[in-house]
Amino acid sequence: MFKRIVLGVSILGMTAMASPVLAQFSQCAPREKMVETLASKYGEVLAAGGLRGEKHVVEIWAAPDTGSWTAIVTTAQGISCVMASGTHWHQEKRVAKVLDVPS
Repeated sequence: MFKRIVLGVSILGMTAMASPVLAQFSQCAPREKMVETLASKYGEVLAAGGLRGEKHVVEIWAAPDTGSWTAIVTTAQGISCVMASGTHWHQEKRVAKVLDVPS
């Protein structure tokens, strides 16, 4: 009986601790608000971006001074969600376009 109580309390404790971790991966807001926060709070500017299918835009925002970066995905409805973030951002030299092959 005592083992079941301890197990139950342990599971509840782990669930309570997991909630903040899960919340950090569901940070979504209208794109305008997201961009404002990335710029004002973190000093990040748009560094790169591209399309993911027909309905999503993927963008990398980075702060050249601090090295922080954030990857967001924006839906066709204008809602942006943080997909990843980190530190030590570095920019590589642009690679020459190789798709223009003479015929």
